[in-house]
Amino acid sequence: MYDVVIVGAGPAGLSAAIYLGRAMRNVLVVDANKPMCRWEPHVENYLGFPDGISGDELLERGRKQTDRYKVEFVEDTVETASGKLGEFVVEGKNGKYEARRILLATGIFHIPPAIPELDCCLGHSMFFCKDCDGFRVQGKKVGVVGTINDTVEYALGMLAYSPCVFVLTNGFKPTWDKQHAKWLEEYSIRVFNGRIEAVDHKEGHIRTITFGESEKLLLDTLFTTRGDVFHNRIAHDLGADLDETGEVIVDRCMMTSVKGVYAAGCVTPANCQIIIAAGQGAIAAQSINRNLFEESLADHSLLRVREGQLAQACTEPQLIH
Repeated sequence: MYDVVIVGAGPAGLSAAIYLGRAMRNVLVVDANKPMCRWEPHVENYLGFPDGISGDELLERGRKQTDRYKVEFVEDTVETASGKLGEFVVEGKNGKYEARRILLATGIFHIPPAIPELDCCLGHSMFFCKDCDGFRVQGKKVGVVGTINDTVEYALGMLAYSPCVFVLTNGFKPTWDKQHAKWLEEYSIRVFNGRIEAVDHKEGHIRTITFGESEKLLLDTLFTTRGDVFHNRIAHDLGADLDETGEVIVDRCMMTSVKGVYAAGCVTPANCQIIIAAGQGAIAAQSINRNLFEESLADHSLLRVREGQLAQACTEPQLIH
């Protein structure tokens, strides 16, 4: 029986593991080894790294930091979880793990654009987040792929970085509302409705895209707004409340609607930023530790620990005269 099982080893999960390990808690991190952070080859907005850092290296450093605090790790994919406060069971493909508390740091999946040959451009010239990467594309020719209201708002937001911004629907029918359509016209943002058949790029940097058989558009970078998939299945199995988009609802202590089940990072309604996820992991860990401490007072388990100390260890302060 672990004090805490953390599902996910991205920034939120690792941050929580560090805090809980330092609190002398018995912690297991179940890692499926699929954090979105690894999609970021160069993170420029994480505090303390003025020259930037790759998502891989950031996770590697976090994992190394947890080694100081006897945090256990197992590579497994969690399929479901069940139980109640103090008696949870997390079931993976390779085993079952019992815990008094659960922290879900399962994250999110950004849906990539339905465009061929773009995988190698991810993080170099194709991005998901203007808050993370808008600064990197100043003065460039920016295409925003999508058909929803967020697509229009992304395009409008990108005007802070570049005067050359346009929208690409990739052959799909726009679903943005009349107000957003009006903004596109008002701000003179051109919309290309053709289906993208090919992308020309060099070493991950986009140069042109081709519509149909021959029409080409010069382009430096793409932002995509097809939406997100929240990894909320485990929360759902445990009975935790979700909002209309599928995010796990949490209180200020990062606890879900189920007592003893916490969530942190991009699976919650917080803005999906690496540094915010790490901060939420810290908040959740402190809340869990406090909750376990209060429980130990209520059920007298801390008293039993103290009785063992009094019987087996030197507990008297030494005065020097």
